[in-house]
Amino acid sequence: MRRLELTRENILNGTLHASARAVLGAQARFMTPDERGRQIDEMLERGPRLGRVWVFGYGSLMWNPAFHFAERRTARVHGYHRRFCLWSHAGRGSLERPGMMLALERGGSCVGVAYRIARGAVRTELDVIWRREMLTMAYRPVWVRALTESGEEPAIAFAVNRGHERYVRGLKERAAIRYIATGGGHLGPCREYLFETAAHLRELGIRDRRLESLADRVRRLAGEAGRR
Repeated sequence: MRRLELTRENILNGTLHASARAVLGAQARFMTPDERGRQIDEMLERGPRLGRVWVFGYGSLMWNPAFHFAERRTARVHGYHRRFCLWSHAGRGSLERPGMMLALERGGSCVGVAYRIARGAVRTELDVIWRREMLTMAYRPVWVRALTESGEEPAIAFAVNRGHERYVRGLKERAAIRYIATGGGHLGPCREYLFETAAHLRELGIRDRRLESLADRVRRLAGEAGRR
């Protein structure tokens, strides 16, 4: 399988959408352009501060945002925590080698990166983000309060859609580790997604001990599988 790079160009020219559709088939439900536009409008109408929009990243948005931003800060969000709770059958997984993806689940807190979008570019850049994050509607966009070193900012974050067929219920950690270690798709190995996220958090001086422990266990399992 030829690897696809997750870039702004591939998001906007439809390559990301086409590759996912090729894997998942015509029966898969994708967000339409009209749905995307309406949802973005609704989110902006509900925004706490008119014209001031930040986006909170806790996974690959931290190390590969693929959208234009005016400012970036480390931030903490309360009320949600980062967890591998979505199946990946396209992207970092496939139907033959399913992987798992991060989402925000209710409870606790999460440290990540908040990006401020320039006032004149809000709709353009949110369209890029929606094409990427809301492709199959497995996430639920929510407004959160991002606590940064320079104060609190309203931010859009992507929580898990528990009603989606990709939502993972009751999977034991040992099984999740196996899927992360062995999953892979047209965007690359699932474990690479985990390792990049953990590494970027360390670069920011953020300790997510649970994610670090998960990465260590996945490395050991992947190493064992590679020696067989």
